[in-house]
Amino acid sequence: MPELQRLRADHAPAVLTFELANRAYFAAFVTDRGNAYFDRFDDRFGALLAEQEAGVCAFHVLVAGDGSVLGRFNLYDLEDGAAELGYRVAQHVAGRGVATSTVQELCRLAATRYGLRTLRAGTSRANVASQRVLAKAGFVAVDPADRADLCGEPGAWFRRDLDGADPGAAGPPGRC
Repeated sequence: MPELQRLRADHAPAVLTFELANRAYFAAFVTDRGNAYFDRFDDRFGALLAEQEAGVCAFHVLVAGDGSVLGRFNLYDLEDGAAELGYRVAQHVAGRGVATSTVQELCRLAATRYGLRTLRAGTSRANVASQRVLAKAGFVAVDPADRADLCGEPGAWFRRDLDGADPGAAGPPGRC
């Protein structure tokens, strides 16, 4: 069974393999990271770990039983009880509920481990699958967005308020 793990240095080879194997798939939804990202992957990965150590971000990987990475699920810019959510899953597991269930799990962690009250996520209008994931995970559309980092396409911001209730308990939509 896949396990959501906080990003560690020993995840680097599996994360690089994941990014390379899914590069063309991801580029259909978000701007490609470019060759420089892969050429300097070790430096970039080290910078992510430093940001995480500083408490600015919280990075996670969904790891399969064989150690391969199935997805990345990240909380960016943790500040004042809020953060931005970003995620991507491998093409071979897309459409199987993996993103939805893992985003829901990260919502619980955001509230319980990181003390967050609000999460925000952006997606392009063309990325209908991501919009469905966010809706199923209790996010609601709040603002239109012109997100250059999402292929320069118009998009939307989604928001989910996290409350202090038991994050595993059923509740109204938009609550952990």
